[in-house]
Amino acid sequence: MSDKPIFITGIGTGIGKTIVSAAIVEKLKADYWKPVQSGDLDKSDTWRVKSLVSNTTSFFHPETYRLTQPFSPHKSAAIDGITIDRSKFIQPETNNKLVIEGAGGLMVPLNDQFLIIDLIKQLNAEVILVSQNYLGSINHTLLSVFALKQYGIPIKGIIFNGTKDIYSKEYIMQHSGLELLGHLPEYNNLDKKAIIDAGSYITL
Repeated sequence: MSDKPIFITGIGTGIGKTIVSAAIVEKLKADYWKPVQSGDLDKSDTWRVKSLVSNTTSFFHPETYRLTQPFSPHKSAAIDGITIDRSKFIQPETNNKLVIEGAGGLMVPLNDQFLIIDLIKQLNAEVILVSQNYLGSINHTLLSVFALKQYGIPIKGIIFNGTKDIYSKEYIMQHSGLELLGHLPEYNNLDKKAIIDAGSYITL
């Protein structure tokens, strides 16, 4: 396995990045870092992943930015009266594998000139792309792959989350050229047991 950190990004918002992050953190007993939390500070993604992980090896590194509003980070930061500074994003020191979870998709702005995809490049990470079946997901997935390739960012593979659609999945795999790392089922009750089970669907 590469020494590069794994950056979990998605083809949009609310498609399962946090579930996939928790499953991989648990499977690898890796550390977790969410550089930017925008809104829901009492029940942040860091808090959620920590609550779903069973092992005692993983360390949960503090966010670089904790923004109070549930909007795009650049808007949330403006409302909070701050500007996100790219130089403040320093990868946590650890001897463990590091899983980094992004905010939204690749083109989410952190400030007027700095996007999530720029952060991935800056952190020298390799990407696992999370996709989910819905009308338009083929377009969003292939555009995300295209953007990552344009930036020269290594893509470890793709994980599908939720409802299966063999037509979409086969088309995406054929035209993306990515490695399929897994397809997670839908879970009615997301708990520690479900996260361990989810890890069994992922090949790393």
